[in-house]
Amino acid sequence: MGNNAIASKLGKTFPALTHKNYRYFWFGQCISLMGTWMQTTAQQWLVYTITKSAFLLGILGVAQFGPMLVFSLFAGVLADRYPKKAILLFTQSALMIQAFILATLVLSGHIHYWQVLLLASSLGLVNTLDMPTRQSFMVELVGRKDLTNAIALNSTIVNLARIIGPTIAALLMASVGAGFCFLLNGISFIPVLIGLSLIRPQTIIVTKRTGNMITSIVDGLKYIIKKPVLACAVLAVLDVGTFTMNTNVLFPVYADQVLHKGVNGYGLLLSAMGIGSLVGALFIATKVHKEPNRRTMFFSSLIIATLLVMVFFIHSYYLASIVIACFGFFNIIFMNTVNSTLQLNSSNEYRGLTMSVYTLALGGTTPIGNLFAGVVTEKFGSSVGFLMCGAITGILILAIIGRIRFTEKKLLTQLQTP
Repeated sequence: MGNNAIASKLGKTFPALTHKNYRYFWFGQCISLMGTWMQTTAQQWLVYTITKSAFLLGILGVAQFGPMLVFSLFAGVLADRYPKKAILLFTQSALMIQAFILATLVLSGHIHYWQVLLLASSLGLVNTLDMPTRQSFMVELVGRKDLTNAIALNSTIVNLARIIGPTIAALLMASVGAGFCFLLNGISFIPVLIGLSLIRPQTIIVTKRTGNMITSIVDGLKYIIKKPVLACAVLAVLDVGTFTMNTNVLFPVYADQVLHKGVNGYGLLLSAMGIGSLVGALFIATKVHKEPNRRTMFFSSLIIATLLVMVFFIHSYYLASIVIACFGFFNIIFMNTVNSTLQLNSSNEYRGLTMSVYTLALGGTTPIGNLFAGVVTEKFGSSVGFLMCGAITGILILAIIGRIRFTEKKLLTQLQTP
C-alpha cells in the first residue's frame, strides 16, 4: 500500500488529522500529556508517602479541584469573550512554571505537604481556565463536521499518556525520586507552546465580548436548562464527576493496603485504567459517522458504577487490573459521549460557557467527591470507598433516568389529551 493510499485511509478513519491546525495541537499534546500524567502519579504518591493519610490525599484533591468549583463559570465567560489561542498560550506557560517550581522543591529536598497543597491549588486555578478553553477550541481547529473525531483522538492521546506516564513515573520514583517526574513535565510543555504558536484557527464570530460576567453566566445557564439535551448530559456528568473520579484518593491506598503492591502497583493500576480508556477512545474515534446518543451515555455510566462496586470484592491484583481496565473503557465512552453532545448542541455564543459547566460538573465537584472518598477510606478502608462511590453513582443515574422518563411520559400525555 502506497503512502497516498495510507494517508487516504487514515484521513477517512481519523478526519480530524487532515487539518493542519489540529495536527499542531495534537502532536504537542502527545508529548505534554505524558508529562502531565507523570506529575499526577508522582504528586499523589509523594503526598501519600509524606503523610500516610487518605484524608490528606482527599484534602489535596480539594485544593487542586476547588478552584474549578468556584471559578469554572467565570472561566467559561472568558473563553467565550477572548481569543482562545492567546488564553492557551498563557495557561500552558503557567502550568510549565508550576511544574518547574515543584521539581525544584522536591529535588532540593525542601518539600513539605503545605507546599504541595499550595502548588496544587495554583495548578487547579490555571486548569480552571485552561480546560473549557481547550475543549471549546477544538471546533476552531477542525470545524463541526470533524469535531467528534477530534474529541475522540484527543482522548486517545490522553489515555495513551495515562498508560505510559504512570509507568515511567513509577520507575523514576523507585530509582531516582519524584522530582524528575515534575522536571520532565515542565519540559514537556515546550512542544505545546511551539505548536500553539503555529496554529492559525478558523475565524469564529463572537458576539458577547462585553457586559456583566454574572449576567453572562446566568444567560448561559438558562440556555443550558432550556435545552433538554444539554441539561440531561450535565446532570449525568455531575453525578459521575463527583463520585467516580476519586481514583487519585482510592488507588494509592488500595494498591498499598489491599493489594500490597506499593508504588509499582499504584502505577500499574493507573496504567490498566489507561489501557482500557485508550481502547475506548480508539473505538469511538473509528466511529466517524456515529452521533452521540443518550442511551450510550446512561448505559456506560451504569456500567462504571457496577465496576466500582465490584472492586469491593476483589483482593487479587490481576483481577483488579482487569476490572479497572474495563472501568477505563466505559469511563471514556461516557465522557466522550457527553463532551460531543454538549459541543455539537451548543451555539458558538455559549460553547465556552457550556464547556465550563462540563468542567465544573466533571472536575469542579471533585473536591466534594475526594473529601467523601477520603473520609470513607480513612474510616472503613479503600474497598468500602469503591463500594460507596459506585453505589451512589448508580442510584443517582437511575434517579435521573426515572425523572426523564416521567417527564417525557407526562409531556406525551399532555400532547395526546384533546
